Amino acid sequence: MAYIITDTIAGSQAIATNSTTQNHPLGTIVRAKDPTYGEGEFIYLQGIASTTVGDPVTYDAAFVTARAVAGNVLPRAVAFAMSACVASEYGWYQIGGIAVANKTKTVSMAAGIAVGISTTALISASSSLKELQGALVAVVASATTTTNNGNKVQLMINRPHFQGRIT
Repeated sequence: MAYIITDTIAGSQAIATNSTTQNHPLGTIVRAKDPTYGEGEFIYLQGIASTTVGDPVTYDAAFVTARAVAGNVLPRAVAFAMSACVASEYGWYQIGGIAVANKTKTVSMAAGIAVGISTTALISASSSLKELQGALVAVVASATTTTNNGNKVQLMINRPHFQGRIT
């Protein structure tokens, strides 16, 4: 992915780059364009341990990130890492457009279906109380595809979030 920021901001940190220096205020949102995936929207956040490209994270109003895992009963915003942005680093996370996310390798998904997040922070088929709002499979994702060993899925996202607990 070769996203180039299209908004005018001075000294912008590249979308796919993480940094130990905070180059923008946390929560800054920009638009960027990729020749393959088109236009997307990205938010600037601090990383969290063990993050890899395509991992889902949650963030709150203070822009504090956490691993996005099933069982989270809070209605938190979700974003997808654009770099291996670990704790004490800063980087961009995708919140709009076509996102390439890490998925459960053994799961095949049809285009247009709703998705959820597994207990291991991977995109999976949705199930009761785990559905990720604002995210749908954009392209058929096979468990046996040779591309990325079947561990990636293209999602059409628009400010995705957990739905929270239904009581």
